[in-house]
Amino acid sequence: MEKIPMTRAGFTALDEELRDLKSQQRPAVIRAIAEAREHGDLSENAEYHAAREKQSFIEGRIRELESIIGRAEVIDPATLSGAIKFGATVTVIDEDTEETHTYTIVGEVEAAIEQGLLNIRSPLARALIGKEEGDSVEVTTPRGARSYEVVSIAYR
Repeated sequence: MEKIPMTRAGFTALDEELRDLKSQQRPAVIRAIAEAREHGDLSENAEYHAAREKQSFIEGRIRELESIIGRAEVIDPATLSGAIKFGATVTVIDEDTEETHTYTIVGEVEAAIEQGLLNIRSPLARALIGKEEGDSVEVTTPRGARSYEVVSIAYR
């Protein structure tokens, strides 16, 4: 099985979601199914069908999270330094627009670009890996080729 790299924060968030699903949401949906069954004919019972659908989603998500957590390789960025690698917080300047962006390179399951969490498999992250402060990178994006200069690298 392939290991899934992630930060401690990403691992903790997934673990908390799994605990919530198992201890709160799963028992709640089981109660909802039991209540809906008490209303009689299940073939025309919308509450029952909705609760069963929600139960199916919860059970699927629990299996997915257990698989991810079981294959997780937690990497502590604070122990790293030097060129850009997994876990680096990188500030770049778009050489065309002069806009500054700060990204933290994280694993696929914890990526959220709107929060500055850049998927390690994204074109920009792949281009940044191994670069140092002052380096320029060319990235092909859906909007065309972009050039970025690495302004700073930090490991937190």
